Amino acid sequence: EVQLVESGGGLVQAGGSLRLSCKASGFTFDDYMIGWLRQAPWKEREGVSSISNSDGSTYYATSVEGRFTISSDNAKNTVYLQMNSLKPEDTAVYYCAARKDAPAQAMGVIDDYDFWGQGTQVTVSS
Repeated sequence: EVQLVESGGGLVQAGGSLRLSCKASGFTFDDYMIGWLRQAPWKEREGVSSISNSDGSTYYATSVEGRFTISSDNAKNTVYLQMNSLKPEDTAVYYCAARKDAPAQAMGVIDDYDFWGQGTQVTVSS
């Protein structure tokens, strides 16, 4: 059974930090690009960051570049998103998703992901 399980969300003040985790199982982790995407109320889902587990390349949305860092522990089948200097506009449900044989630059092609997690809420208060 394929599973992507996110954790680490919560409530934090502006300027604070959170680290999200995405634990994957049921598929060959090394063959997949893992993306972090988010959806705020009344907004479309958007790509935040991604990492290719085959070559380690990463990609970031301009809105988070320099503040967020994505990393992968292939031995644990887990991808992390370290979020620093959080802003109220980062408030959203954060999802991790997996797409086979895709480059990190394909992060924003929402409809092409093969698997999705259930999401974790991140709320940044001002």
